[in-house]
Amino acid sequence: MRFKSAAANGFQVFAVTGTNTISFAIDASDAAKRGLLGFSVERSINNGPKTKMPGFKVFKSVIPKPTPKTRVSTWDHPVQSLVWDDFTGQPDTKYTYFFHPFRGTPNEPDRSSPVRISVRTEKLFTKDQHDIFFNRGVASSQAYQRKFGNKPPDKLKPQAKQREALQWLTRDLDEAILDFIKAARKGDTLLGCFYEFHYMPVVRELRKAIARKVKVKIIIDAKVNQRRDKNGTLIKSFPRVENLKAIKDAGISSSHIIERDANPSNIQHNKFMVLLKRGAPAEVWTGSTNLSLGGFSGQTNVGHWVRHKGVAREFKKYWDVVSRNPGAAKGDARALASRKKNAYRKSIEALGKPPGAIHTIRKGVTTIFSPRSGRSVLDLYVELADKSTITSCVTLAFGINELFKTALKDNSNKKNIVFLLLEKEDTPNKRSKKPFVVINARNNVYKAWGSNLRDPVYQWARETNARQLKLNRHVSFIHSKFLLKDPLGADPVVVTGSANFSVASTNDNDENMMIIRGDRRVADIYFTEFNRLFNHYYFRAVVEKRGTANAAARANLFLDETGKNWVKKYAPGTLRAKRLAIYKSMQGFE
Repeated sequence: MRFKSAAANGFQVFAVTGTNTISFAIDASDAAKRGLLGFSVERSINNGPKTKMPGFKVFKSVIPKPTPKTRVSTWDHPVQSLVWDDFTGQPDTKYTYFFHPFRGTPNEPDRSSPVRISVRTEKLFTKDQHDIFFNRGVASSQAYQRKFGNKPPDKLKPQAKQREALQWLTRDLDEAILDFIKAARKGDTLLGCFYEFHYMPVVRELRKAIARKVKVKIIIDAKVNQRRDKNGTLIKSFPRVENLKAIKDAGISSSHIIERDANPSNIQHNKFMVLLKRGAPAEVWTGSTNLSLGGFSGQTNVGHWVRHKGVAREFKKYWDVVSRNPGAAKGDARALASRKKNAYRKSIEALGKPPGAIHTIRKGVTTIFSPRSGRSVLDLYVELADKSTITSCVTLAFGINELFKTALKDNSNKKNIVFLLLEKEDTPNKRSKKPFVVINARNNVYKAWGSNLRDPVYQWARETNARQLKLNRHVSFIHSKFLLKDPLGADPVVVTGSANFSVASTNDNDENMMIIRGDRRVADIYFTEFNRLFNHYYFRAVVEKRGTANAAARANLFLDETGKNWVKKYAPGTLRAKRLAIYKSMQGFE
């Protein structure tokens, strides 16, 4: 939901809420900025008493040597930003925020004339068409270190602490998929299609569904791709071995499982289930979340619950095609394999033609399934990122496709700002002969990538990451796959699903995506979560790039006591000014 306060004393506050995150922007006149040391923030929950929001940076004259245990409030150490987020919200809750302009000096502040704004967060579980669930996705955080000491969840004692750590990491993502399965009653059907299928709480819940006479049929990736590494050590088939072990351990009969092993050079990358009520497709669970411990608790992921019979019918038709295990078999001659793959692509393309351009995307939900021939789908995704009016946001787990770079490199004279959230920094591939294309702030493109604080930097605590916690082996940070075009506009577009915005994901792999147009609630939830994750990793990426010994980075540990330097960072053309403009252009206020 979207809100704005009344203008008062040269200030106006804008806010957008998701389920757990509230993002704010403060428009301030030139006169209001003079002598401004920041904002002290108070919050009231459901009209209850005010509480002072915690701070992070400190005034050096007040606390010259902060430690990892230092805790401060914005009441004494204000927020020096015109864009601010509260990541501690709860779903379906009314909050009132009081932004007190902090003037005077650190020791003798003037906090008169606060600006007030009331907001409400989105419900987590509804009976509406869409419910969206994000895990925490930030195992590399000071909050995890403070709560759990950088130990893997299964190493914590007692077991209650293990459960607490997993709940903190997964948020409501695992509970949501379990509820989806529990919604299936006797005589209903659950049809699943999963790359990784070894998160035991979900596998066991499906076994319970079978026991209550739900018809369950699951397609799993079961390719035989074992190999030996350079030392001769056998690397077992992945994810086949883990998938089959979980099925056996849960006591699920092989009659409920379809082993997808065709097209052995590609992956069965789907992560969805279709719920049929009395034989009729009714609901869909999809998104980026593999059924693995790391999928739920480590890397960033989203689960998307759709209650729409038409969408469910389209997923059911796709499931029917994949369930026949189409494509090339291992050992097929090249010509035969090519014919089988092409036949499979044609069968997927026959399910429906995707939009050819932005203006042809219909309101509501459009499904896109892979593999398919050509690059028209990928071109559409590139157009959505490149042709936004105000902003676009993209998560990219496996690098920036060249088509995106080609489109975005001429973005310097445009008004739209593009945010890319990457698994790792975009750097040249030494083995590639192609010229490396750099896109950055000069192109109105801003990138953050997965990283963690390897050493304490004054008050920042030592961090770990999902790989070090042994939650993920392949992708440690950013695994979600979604794209937002003008998410805060009147006609937002959200693309979400299992595909990685790459040639392989559209032409070769089994994948599913949804394009959701015109749904502001969906866009608000995705935007606030993207904002949360981008802010978290942008800071870490900057520290990693500069190096913690950099004098400028260390100076930034403290608040500006002059009230001049931090405001200058909002000069026209800066990232901060552009971000502020995104909120000011927001449409559709409550």
